[in-house]
Amino acid sequence: MADTTLVKVRIDKWLWAARFFKTRSLAKQAIEGGKIHIDGRRVKPSKELEVGAKLVVRQGFEEKEVIVVSLADQRGPASFAATLYTETEASTAKRALRAEERKAMAGSQLRTPTKPNTRQRRHIHRFKRELD
Repeated sequence: MADTTLVKVRIDKWLWAARFFKTRSLAKQAIEGGKIHIDGRRVKPSKELEVGAKLVVRQGFEEKEVIVVSLADQRGPASFAATLYTETEASTAKRALRAEERKAMAGSQLRTPTKPNTRQRRHIHRFKRELD
């Protein structure tokens, strides 16, 4: 799958081939939206990526810091896509910490009230009528 003669590949093609995004169009939108940085800088979808570049990819709550190991311009199986990059240890630890924080916050947030039942609705209507 990986072409050893490739020296440079467009960033949107590589993100698609590495399975960060399902389509090149989604990869392009993420790049244009500032969710992808190469060596700390925002880039355009046509930016050519080289081996050894350090990428920061933000997807939802997750932010991955990866180093490009090899290049590909065609999408292959997930096992192949995993060989295209390595995630830094700091990034892995940071993502695990953030996931734990989100889990801890989920239980502490106030629950949204449910819809009023029939009896409560009657009280609300009665209260509103009395105000008028």
